[in-house]
Amino acid sequence: MAKAVRLKGVDEELQKILDANMDEAPARRRAWEAFKNIQLGIDHILFKTPTDGLKMQEVKALDLHFSSSLPLWYLSYEVNSRGLQIFSKRWLPDTSCPKAMVFVCHGYGDTCTFFIEGIARKLASWGYGVFAMDYPGFGLSEGLHCYIPSFDTLVDDVIEQYSKVKENPDFQTLPSFLFGESMGGAVALKMHLKQPNAWSGACLVAPMCKIGDDLVPPWIVKQILIGVANILPKQKLVPQKDLAEAAFSDIKKRELTAYNVIAYKDKPRLRTALELLRTTDEIEQNLEKVSLPILILHGENDVVTDPSVSKALYEKASSSDKQIIIYKDAGHSLLEGEPDDMILRVFSDIISWLDEHSNNTSC
Repeated sequence: MAKAVRLKGVDEELQKILDANMDEAPARRRAWEAFKNIQLGIDHILFKTPTDGLKMQEVKALDLHFSSSLPLWYLSYEVNSRGLQIFSKRWLPDTSCPKAMVFVCHGYGDTCTFFIEGIARKLASWGYGVFAMDYPGFGLSEGLHCYIPSFDTLVDDVIEQYSKVKENPDFQTLPSFLFGESMGGAVALKMHLKQPNAWSGACLVAPMCKIGDDLVPPWIVKQILIGVANILPKQKLVPQKDLAEAAFSDIKKRELTAYNVIAYKDKPRLRTALELLRTTDEIEQNLEKVSLPILILHGENDVVTDPSVSKALYEKASSSDKQIIIYKDAGHSLLEGEPDDMILRVFSDIISWLDEHSNNTSC
């Protein structure tokens, strides 16, 4: 178990909920429901975007398509084709038709209920419809916490969820962009490789095309882990440095990661770690197949995902519409862990690119 964190102002009853084993979704959901108002009140620039003029909806109910006499509490999270309950959320501008739809792919161990909430509000305040989901095993969705038995299956789950949204008549005529952070960048790239013509473009923030050398186990350790993973795939045995320390440049913002109470903070599970390494190797070998309009953003000092491979993606991608920005002196978490002026600069670059690629659209 990861070391329990004592948060200021949390009473004993709430602390017991936060200290519970978060391996399964019910415990994570209890923790989030009890803590969400505290989360969104922290002193971080992402949570200072006014929500006036935004429509926000958490998609928890089963999509039954008929009138039901079942009590509301009975209706649970959406169930996908594999029978897993999936949590998703949408943010829409309240007073106008969205310029385009942005589909968020979150990072390793993360959820769409914390920092992604702030990012989505920011994008929606600029006129974009934003959709996000927790992958199976992440956040509020069903499944063993942060266990990825197959990265390809995870990608298929995301495609299934977002395809249903794109089929909605209200959104069919709008451009649809992928937005991937870190591991979510790998998810977005894999979605594109599986659906080459399905997306209007992709914005990749510190994409996981290759994991930083400092975070990859030595070769001999990796071989041992591969063998053990065949027997104990779910075990938390992979050595790892503190990701928050590695990813967040701003010390005060790094401390706020403790408020992301349903994020995964233990050692990586064996199969998950091997799937991430296999996936990055696969992506690195297929960079030239990336053909959609693409914006790549990376911090020069990132030690979590390798900025040199983002540069290689830019150089090798077959797309004729591609842009890369490398931010000097910045680390991995460009939208969460940098000083405010850097976060605002990155947002400005994202909005400018989306605006440029969303002209002359209508609902």
